[in-house]
Amino acid sequence: MATNTLPAAERTSKAGTTLFLKTLMAVSGVVFVLFVAAHMAGNLKVLQGESSFNTYAEHIRTIGEPILPYAGLLWILRVGLIVSLVAHVASAAILASRASKARPQKYAVKKNPASTPSSRTMRWGGLALLLFVIFHLLQFTAPKMNFGDGQTENPYQLLVGSFEIWWVTLIYFAAMVALGLHLHHGVWSAAQTLGLTSTPKSRRIAKTAGAVVGLVISIGFILPPLLVQFDVIN
Repeated sequence: MATNTLPAAERTSKAGTTLFLKTLMAVSGVVFVLFVAAHMAGNLKVLQGESSFNTYAEHIRTIGEPILPYAGLLWILRVGLIVSLVAHVASAAILASRASKARPQKYAVKKNPASTPSSRTMRWGGLALLLFVIFHLLQFTAPKMNFGDGQTENPYQLLVGSFEIWWVTLIYFAAMVALGLHLHHGVWSAAQTLGLTSTPKSRRIAKTAGAVVGLVISIGFILPPLLVQFDVIN
């Protein structure tokens, strides 16, 4: 049996930084859940037609005027999200590295009957979502790469023109499945890290909340692309 030869002070320091990293992951994860929920609600404005969706897209750029410049609040939110993204990814990478070093030898048989698909896919799903976020920003924020025929300066036409292409919709569908799984386990994990799962009832609530949040947000995001594909939105 291997023994821990690290000095007590160093073990305490590592435990402290591990707790800090897990808390940082949880808090930054909560920030993203709030953002994607608001973003999903805004996207669903497309169901009300071109005028309603474009009015919403313009309104979020004028919030705070004249105290803030045009799109000022939007850029503050973007910077905040970038900081949260860096903190989330960096914390996950450091914790994964520590876990790997703590298990230098892989077991011949590695089974965890209590694990779920969402928990088993957290690492690779997170990487896939990171790549998708980059693709999404290039497509809809800058430089607005329109793969269809819609006008890049018309948000509604940009969205519809993009999702009329089957492979773009397929990418979004796969990404939203990954997002749903990530949120499912992420909400539970964040609640656990923040000390909100101390009783059996609170654990059931956290697991149910994770499932509901993951399902609602992933369906809410994939609905507009599918409706465009089936020519309900055009």
